[in-house]
Amino acid sequence: MDISVSTLILAGGKSSRMKQDKALLEFTGKPLLLKIYDLAQQCTNLVYVVTPFKYQYKSILPVNCLFIEELIPFQSPLIAVVNSLEYLNSEWVLLLACDLPLLTVDEVKNWLTFLPNLSAETVAFLPPNTKGWECLCGFYRLEYLTKLQDFANQGETSLQKWLKNQIVAPIPIKNNQVLFNCNTLADYQFILNLN
Repeated sequence: MDISVSTLILAGGKSSRMKQDKALLEFTGKPLLLKIYDLAQQCTNLVYVVTPFKYQYKSILPVNCLFIEELIPFQSPLIAVVNSLEYLNSEWVLLLACDLPLLTVDEVKNWLTFLPNLSAETVAFLPPNTKGWECLCGFYRLEYLTKLQDFANQGETSLQKWLKNQIVAPIPIKNNQVLFNCNTLADYQFILNLN
């Protein structure tokens, strides 16, 4: 891979619909957070876990895991990204939620092959969805993420809203199931039944 890519895994949500910490739910013998961490390790140069719950997750992640600690819990993903920018120096950032149990290494490696061919004006490379974009499962060009700070300073907290005024290239998805978010107990039961 000729371009540098680092990963930010966001693991700071309330899991309110799940009624328990979804990052710790097991799927194929691993907690969801560890599954995403292992995937990111195989696909990108550096992996950071962004969370206010560092001590809760240290026991399930490798000893050398790089944490970016959120000092104020339960802020928006946009704020978590803004607060992580000082740690990053890669050309691209792969932003991942911790609850993507069906995402695969092969899928992400395929996405990476498109990055060198994107125009210099492309801010993000994301899967499209009915709301606009899958904001927490795709790539952002770091030089443009610095503009998020200005957006956040205006009181804005929505990545989706920010992306409406940016140049975004769609990731071609062969199987939409890889984007499945595990948000509720019914979702968790669904993925368990796939095995």
